[in-house]
Amino acid sequence: MMKPVIADTGPLYALADQDDRWHEQVSAYFSSLTTQVIVPVTVLPEVCYLIGTHLGAHAEVQFVQAVVKGEIQVEFLKKEDLARAGELAEKYLDAEIGFVDASIVAVAERLQIKEILTTDRRHFSMIRPRHCTHFVLRP
Repeated sequence: MMKPVIADTGPLYALADQDDRWHEQVSAYFSSLTTQVIVPVTVLPEVCYLIGTHLGAHAEVQFVQAVVKGEIQVEFLKKEDLARAGELAEKYLDAEIGFVDASIVAVAERLQIKEILTTDRRHFSMIRPRHCTHFVLRP
């Protein structure tokens, strides 16, 4: 099995929303997946908000149930992840990467993961992680 991939908010929402422009690409990626998807806990509120707002409460509950069933692995933040996310948010202040994206990078660095499942090409392509020269962005 290959190293896991870290998932951002966009693809998880796109998977749930058949009308999202990323839906087909993300669905195809998930159906051919040969590795584990890790979701930083900071991503969950964003996904739930988007699903609840755009697809309704029932869809949000379905997503939460999938998380509880272990269909995605949730990675909780450690104190060093919080510190690193703060450093990254400050370093990329002008780009306004935000706390969630910064926390994704921090977790990826700690777990030595080079692939990020994201629809956010702008932010993740500009960030220079500590453990590799750049992230490989999927799908």
